[in-house]
Amino acid sequence: MAYLLPHLNSGWAVDQAIVTEEERIVLIRFGHDWDATCMEMDECLSKIAEKVKNMCVIYLVDITKVPNFNKMYELYDPCTVMFFFRNKHIMIDLGTGDNNKINWAITDKQEMIDIIETVYRGAKKGRGLVVSPKDYSTRYRY
Repeated sequence: MAYLLPHLNSGWAVDQAIVTEEERIVLIRFGHDWDATCMEMDECLSKIAEKVKNMCVIYLVDITKVPNFNKMYELYDPCTVMFFFRNKHIMIDLGTGDNNKINWAITDKQEMIDIIETVYRGAKKGRGLVVSPKDYSTRYRY
């Protein structure tokens, strides 16, 4: 499903995508197109891309082709999703302890739409950290 979403193939392209978007949040999935976790996430993202186009623009970045951000954003997981708004990284409290990014595949479309909507509303209000609508801590065994 990665072929349905736009790819950013250089560090400059990633930087420009983050800097130039003024009204919507920028969701970037860092990972590999061939990775199973990324495939699941890409499928979900491609299905909701049309529904969230007024709130969010979605890009994919291959961390092997574009290694510029690997250390800066600590991109060590197979699949990582990060949010940006007006050149600012928006953190999201998911209950996992890592507020910088989502590093697993979310396969439920409505769940992902809810997260994007929460990030969008919080970012529009000027918040740098938003709280997820669902708690993903391991004690609940999702």
